[in-house]
Amino acid sequence: MASRAEDWFRQALRDLQHARDALDRTTFEWAAFAAQQAAEKAVKALYQRLGAEARGHSVTQLLAALPPGARPPDALIETAKELDKHYITPRYPNSYPEGAPMDFYTRAEALRAVDGAERIIEHCKGHLFR
Repeated sequence: MASRAEDWFRQALRDLQHARDALDRTTFEWAAFAAQQAAEKAVKALYQRLGAEARGHSVTQLLAALPPGARPPDALIETAKELDKHYITPRYPNSYPEGAPMDFYTRAEALRAVDGAERIIEHCKGHLFR
């Protein structure tokens, strides 16, 4: 089977752009979710390039399970832990005792998510296009 690494990476970049656009529109919950998706897809692109299988949606677990030559520093895995918190909570009101996700997400939180996704994408890019 042919590698789909480029397809996954291109979609990661598109999701990152969606996250930036959502920031501009002040839909911070969607910016955070799109940032998580961008990071997840970039890591899955790297797995594709390595000929390995990637399952699940946890950016933290995906990064930590990479082989030593592709595994990022611990600080980037810590960044992934914050991004993983944006997989479900930005989309579902029942993530909160009352109110909707849009009532809870802030610009600062969305900016951190986008920044984290950018750093994870750069890490993956460095291993994808050598």
